[in-house]
Amino acid sequence: MTRIAIVGSGYMGGGMAQVFALAGHDVVISDVTAEIAASNLERIRTETAQFEQQGLFPAGATDVITERISAAQSIEAAVADAEFIEEAVPERIEIKHETLRRISQANPLATIGSNTSTISITKLAEAVHNPERFLGVHFSNPAPFVPGVEIIPHPTTTESAIVTAEELLAGSGKIGARVKDATGFVLNRLQYALFHEATQLVDEGIATPEDIDAIVRSTFGFRLPFFGPFAIADMAGLDVYAFCYASLQGDFPERFATPAILTERIERGELGTKSGAGFRAIDPERIAELVAYRNRAYAKMKDLLDELGPSPFDAPSEGGHATAAQPVPEPSR
Repeated sequence: MTRIAIVGSGYMGGGMAQVFALAGHDVVISDVTAEIAASNLERIRTETAQFEQQGLFPAGATDVITERISAAQSIEAAVADAEFIEEAVPERIEIKHETLRRISQANPLATIGSNTSTISITKLAEAVHNPERFLGVHFSNPAPFVPGVEIIPHPTTTESAIVTAEELLAGSGKIGARVKDATGFVLNRLQYALFHEATQLVDEGIATPEDIDAIVRSTFGFRLPFFGPFAIADMAGLDVYAFCYASLQGDFPERFATPAILTERIERGELGTKSGAGFRAIDPERIAELVAYRNRAYAKMKDLLDELGPSPFDAPSEGGHATAAQPVPEPSR
């Protein structure tokens, strides 16, 4: 069991507290005031009960959360005895700097993670006392249900701090991935690149937002829970990708310039799964196993989507009209 403090008890902080508590850790949350932390603790407990009733959390989760998550009177009180601290305050560098300064002065030894989605970890580390124990630990909203977490060390982060975060996440059922400290990291570089191209298509009158969403979620987005972009490219064939790039370059020569790392692999005869080598390594004897896994995964995904039905964005309300937009707690980051 690890003693964990979450500084910033909003929906992201609260979700992370639920994750760690359900993994068997004691968690203390804190916020700008004791009153806010106490109020958010009640919200966390209420949400947990709802999630348990809906079958999203295991039976007994409410009792576990009630026992393991508490609210502190101050940030300093929350972090004083913690072994791991996660900062989850608003995405403004001045707020994060002040918070990290307080955290690191109150506890000079604990590993400290930041849930920043875009701010340089190196810049945030400027406010941390003993910055070698500091790194980015970036969850996505809703934290209890999205498994992936970016782990972002800065140049002087120790290996032991990274391993501490990795082991804590793995023990909580999360998928941690190490990335270098760069603006936007990996998640948001990819997410915003897709969104930017989608807005271009709307601006050009190629398709509506509704049809673009339908295409993404029912084609390449349908594959993404199982395979990332490099595995998908390998299965399609890197030579096929090169042909597609050449076609796109007819109208968009700069936007779709063929990546050098793609050309280099093709020149070496590495065409993906069919040649036994590409971006991802796989034993050629396991290709049939891979194809069978892919087909089974896609069929089960289709069954799941049929079972769930369309989201409220796409399903008409009882009156026959699309449902009105409702506020969503904290945008997904």
